Amino acid sequence: MIGISKLYCGTVEPSDVLRYGRRSDRLPSHLLQFSEDKKPVVVWNMTRACNLTCRHCYASATPGPAQDEMSLAQARALVDHLVEYKTPVVLFSGGEPLMHPHLFELIERTVKGGPRAVLSTNGLLIDRDKALRLKDFGLSYVGVSLDGLAETHDEFRRLPGAFERTVRAMATAREAGIKVGLRFTLNRRNVADLPGIFDLMEREGIPRVCFYHLVASGRGGGLSADTLTHEETRRAVDLIIDRTADLHRRGIPMEVLTVDNHADAPHLYQRMRDEGRAEEAEKVMELLRLNGGNSSGRGIAAVSWNGDVHPDQFWRQVVLGNVKEKNFADIWHDRDNDFLMALKNKKEHVKGRCRACRFLDVCGGNLRARAEAATGDPWGVDPACYLTDTEIM
Repeated sequence: MIGISKLYCGTVEPSDVLRYGRRSDRLPSHLLQFSEDKKPVVVWNMTRACNLTCRHCYASATPGPAQDEMSLAQARALVDHLVEYKTPVVLFSGGEPLMHPHLFELIERTVKGGPRAVLSTNGLLIDRDKALRLKDFGLSYVGVSLDGLAETHDEFRRLPGAFERTVRAMATAREAGIKVGLRFTLNRRNVADLPGIFDLMEREGIPRVCFYHLVASGRGGGLSADTLTHEETRRAVDLIIDRTADLHRRGIPMEVLTVDNHADAPHLYQRMRDEGRAEEAEKVMELLRLNGGNSSGRGIAAVSWNGDVHPDQFWRQVVLGNVKEKNFADIWHDRDNDFLMALKNKKEHVKGRCRACRFLDVCGGNLRARAEAATGDPWGVDPACYLTDTEIM
């Protein structure tokens, strides 16, 4: 994650991070990406069941649950272990997590144990009763997927009226006292809606947005032709920066992040230098180095509905172990797993222009799942990097 509002608008300083000792169990949520110990945020795709068949679903969700989904006893055991392990955040995802029959119990069990619980949802199943229950059980945050304005979003969701229902669900969650954010996956079909998305967020009072760069996995693999070109990506990121700065100038401190393309970090740094903000840019660079770039296999992990553990939620063909057979911590720190150990120090293994890049320590080699999909080599070049050779050398 690249905190556009934190970095470009100066809402976080290096001293803010350092005074917590950079331990994940001490850092507040908005500084967690700068932790030193990198206890992973665990994305738990707890069910494959979903009430939608979205075109870009990385999990290739299905109308009903998978046959091999974890039992309630196994799910409880996973939560209890993550509590003992002191993972800072459990992100309940799917499929659609609100279709899991024991979601509320598992959220409550997580929060009582100490980790923060957050929810990733399409929002269509959120009503007043569910929102109040989620609030009562201690949910910290709900991220709702919205991939365009009305016509675009409904086409992605393959469901007329999905946009209006999703916007209404976000309002319902906010009225219940839950922090709500928007999740938007950038691609050619929806990039023209970006200005309208900012207008919507301001109008609805939505305090946070994560703009995801498209990762062609799952059903999203069929959208590779809709991936933005390098120049289109750069323009989209610049628009995001410009609109974020405008909001902050007008006293609307929206939290804006980009996700899954760490080329955004050096681009932001270089843009600030080009604007004559060299001193601020160096503070940003210090924070970016503390962040360390892509965290797959390090600061983020994914657990599938069947218990398989992956380096991140997009790299589902890479299975590190299964929590039905072995504790998550034993899987995550298995020194006999050469590939996992290499992921924890990706900078020593990436190839090509990545290896020679002067920003490698702030990018971390970008997304390895995307590099492997494009080149057949997990250590190859991520094709989503839009920086020129002149910029990186």
